[in-house]
Amino acid sequence: MKHIKNLILDMDGVLWRGEMPMPGLADFFKTLRTHDIQFVLATNNAAKTPQQYVKKLAKFGVPVSEDQIFTSAEATGDYLQHTYEPGVNVFVVGDVGLVTAVQTRGFRILSVEEVMGGETAVFVVAGFHPNATYPQMAAGALLIYKGADFIGSNPDLTFPSEYGPLPGAGSFLAFLQAGSGVEPTVIGKPGPLIFQMAMQKLGGTPQNTAMVGDRLETDIAGGQAAGIQTILVLSGITQRNDLNKISSHKPDFIFRDISEIRSIFTTLASFPKQRIRNTFDENSI
Repeated sequence: MKHIKNLILDMDGVLWRGEMPMPGLADFFKTLRTHDIQFVLATNNAAKTPQQYVKKLAKFGVPVSEDQIFTSAEATGDYLQHTYEPGVNVFVVGDVGLVTAVQTRGFRILSVEEVMGGETAVFVVAGFHPNATYPQMAAGALLIYKGADFIGSNPDLTFPSEYGPLPGAGSFLAFLQAGSGVEPTVIGKPGPLIFQMAMQKLGGTPQNTAMVGDRLETDIAGGQAAGIQTILVLSGITQRNDLNKISSHKPDFIFRDISEIRSIFTTLASFPKQRIRNTFDENSI
């Protein structure tokens, strides 16, 4: 891992569970800065804005800037901006992060009342929304059924919380797909776009950049699709016994949590010739 100079870090399940920070969170970031390891926080969660994530991390004692946050909402907004004309009618099923990403790019967001009154939309974009209502979901499904493009922020069926896994954006997309008969175009992980954009922010290369995540099917699969190294932590959704069930997405390294990653970087700095074995070796870390 000594050659890794840039990290793309997932957040839910890696840095925290719900409102509970992972042990050693602040020390982990201090270590990255001490050893000049650059990072971007890239999450499939489209519910929050970059500003909200900056405030959340500050509450945990971790100062970051907005340009170090890259959500699937921002990636989705960039995709929409390059695909559709500004000013067209759209409908959003999502929280403030996704709504803001769409609004700031010049699209006109329809209300449920306008949809039920006969207004049509060019596309419907959907993500996680903890306060979504049946009328919102129904309006979105109706527009898609009538021909609006269906865009999803990310496919995560669940997300880790302090209570356990809870339904995520993928569950909302499944509802809309079942109600409209149309499969969405999904922007977030495991698609390579969000990884490529994050790597561009870092000024990194596939050779010196790694993805740190807690999901084999999104973080690890997406990192591999983008050609970068992958680091799985077992503090979120994927557990060690899942590795035997899903053989197609084997990470380059597996660690218990970010505290263990921090220890590895500290060890490498102290002993430059130390070799960190691949976690699929018989005597792996």
